[in-house]
Parts: sequence; C-alpha cells; structure tokens
Amino acid sequence: MKVFVIDIARCNGCYNCQIACKDEHVGNDWTPYAKPQPDTGHFWMGMTELTRGTVPKVMMTFIPKMCLHCDEAPCIAACKAGAIYKRDDGLVIIDPTKCTGDGMCAEACPHEAIYFNKDLNISQKCTGCAHLLDNDEDLKIPRCVDACPNGALRFGEESEFQDAISKAQLLNPKVDTKPRVHYLNPPRKWVAGTVYDPQTEEVVIGATCTLTDKKKNGKTFTVETDHFGDFWFRGLDDNHSFSLTLKKDGKQKVITPITTDEDRNLGDIPLV
Repeated sequence: MKVFVIDIARCNGCYNCQIACKDEHVGNDWTPYAKPQPDTGHFWMGMTELTRGTVPKVMMTFIPKMCLHCDEAPCIAACKAGAIYKRDDGLVIIDPTKCTGDGMCAEACPHEAIYFNKDLNISQKCTGCAHLLDNDEDLKIPRCVDACPNGALRFGEESEFQDAISKAQLLNPKVDTKPRVHYLNPPRKWVAGTVYDPQTEEVVIGATCTLTDKKKNGKTFTVETDHFGDFWFRGLDDNHSFSLTLKKDGKQKVITPITTDEDRNLGDIPLV
C-alpha cells in the first residue's frame, strides 16, 4: 500500500509541487485516471501559506495540500454513481467516465480536496499520478514528489515509512478518515517578544525568560534574550495558558495569562 509523507518543516514554499501537478494534468487526458485539469481554479496539489504573528515577529509556514487518499474515504460512500474507488495500492480515484457530476463527493469530503470541472461536468482531484505508476517505466513516483527539491514530499510503500508514520499528526485533527497522506511537523504555536530597559532605552541582552504552562504539572521552558533583546518560545501546545517571567540584574516582570489560541507577539516589554 502506498503512502505520502509530507514534512512541513522542510517545505520552503517554492511551489514546484503545485506547478508540476499543473504541468502533468492541464491539457492532458489520462482517462480512465482523470480528464484534463482546468487551467485555473483547481489545485489537486496546492500550496497553503500561513502568515503567523504580527510585525516584526512574523513566521511563514507553507503546507502542501492534496487529496488524502483516505482508507475511510467519505467520498466513496457519497458517490451514487459508483465512480469513486480505492485501488489495491491505496490511491483513491474518480473514474471520469462514470462520474455524473452531482457534486455529492465534494460535499462529503471534510478536507476540501475535490474540485468540480464545470466544462466537463465532473468532479476531479489528485490521482497520485496513478497513470505514471502504472505505465511509466522510468518515473514511479507522482510528479509533485519528483519536483520537490527539499525532500518535503516523499512517496512509497507504507512499510518503508513506518518510523515517519509513527511521528505523523493529522492535519485536520477533528476528522480522522485514516489518511494515506501523513504530515510531519505541522505548525505549532509560539510566543515571542522583545525586552528593553525603559531608563536606558536599550534592549536587554541575556535576560532569562521562563514560560510556564499553567496546567497542573505543566512544562517549563527557558530561553535568554538575544543581541536584539528578542526571545522566542516555539512548539507550544494549542489553547494552553502560560505565565511568563522575565529576569535580569535583580529586575523581574511577570506576564500572565498568555494563551496560545494563536501565535503571540507580545511586542516590546519594559523590564523595570
């Protein structure tokens, strides 16, 4: 059984995967795997950009998104025409010769991975480049994977990726449809800020910053401000409440509560 492994930490947003998907499918008829993808509007492999935080503490995160080829794919049950099926290798395919264009599969998909082609009156999505896997003697991986320069996208037998799969997380944790696309290092929350001395009007270098999770037996994280007076706490759990203690040369400041319902830029913090 085939799987995709996507490491978000390795993705730099080059868009090669999205472009390669367009190059392979726009204007090309791969029936019975897929009819041509429209020039615009469809992103069978699409890049999502997340701008996190506020200036000047901003981080960009790029997430390649595609059909998850779920083992418990709700689109299959929703298709009254029987056009959607799971192959023996795990890929989910919409047969364009059987699709009646009622759009029920797109409504059933919780991952918003199915698109409607108005010109052809059919639903379409990522095929995992099944036509290449079956017929191309040289390229036995999807075009998006082949085009990725950083190894952020990988594809192969499930048995080969057991270690990565054990560390993967659901991109949409509210819905577990047993996806065959596994994501590593999904974005986690962060807290950042800049410490300064209001008397000297200079940033404070080397201040000890301690972030404590307010839950019982919560974790404690400690960093020091850098040469710009900045501190960053990365990889924090969502929707937790924290307290922050800043210390340097006998001065101390406590900020509480700090919630991680979003990425937090605390701005310029005077240490008095």
